[in-house]
Formats: sequence, structure tokens, C-alpha cells
Amino acid sequence: MPATSSWEKVLLLTRAALEKKAYDFVVIEVREVTSIADYFIICTGRSDRQVQSIAQGLEEALNQAGISLLSVEGANRGHWILMDFSDVVVHIFYEPVRQFYDLDGLWGHAPRVELPEPYSTLVDQFHIASSQLS
Repeated sequence: MPATSSWEKVLLLTRAALEKKAYDFVVIEVREVTSIADYFIICTGRSDRQVQSIAQGLEEALNQAGISLLSVEGANRGHWILMDFSDVVVHIFYEPVRQFYDLDGLWGHAPRVELPEPYSTLVDQFHIASSQLS
């Protein structure tokens, strides 16, 4: 089986997160500014249960694709779950925790990645819907 590229992982993870209604979705290309990973994915859930559900969905989707999760932190509390898929690291936040830690600002110098269709439309729709609920 051929190796899955970092970008292919990003797309698989994006689809799985959106299926679980993750919102405020950002993909950051960090390969030029850190050796930690090629991409960070940052997304938000409306509750600790939804955050946990998003993480579970990501793990299941990548397991089905034959991609292993190297490490996971924070799954028990569901406030900030960090999932390490080697070259892609996913941060799933409960909304108030995301605002407090502001990873978007911390990694503001790294380029944001535009997702292809239909992902970009879904991300925009979930962003608009979440802002209307606030």
C-alpha cells in the first residue's frame, strides 16, 4: 500500500472532522517554521462531548485508511485534544479553551491553507452557522 502524503491526511482528517460538525476550522502549513509537523489542523466543538466525538471520528477514519495515530492527549476531559498523526497534528478545542490558548495567533506567522472544494464551502458554512449561534 502506498504511503499517504501529508496533504492526503489533511483531507481525510478534514472530511472526518466536518462529518462530526467541527467548526472554526483552520489548516496551517508549519513545515517551514517547525520540525514538529507539516500541517496543523485546528478546529472547535461546542461541548466537551462533541470535542471527544470529533477526535473519535478522526481516529476511526484514519484507522480505516491504514494510518496510525501516534499519540493523543486530553481525550478524557475533552477541552483540548491533541492528536499526532506524525506529519499532521490536530488540535480540537472546546470553544472557550481555544480562545484562551489562541494557537491561531501563536502560529499566525505560518501560512493558512485554502482547502479545495467541497471542503472550503463546508468550512465556510459551519463558520457562518456558528457565528449566528453566538
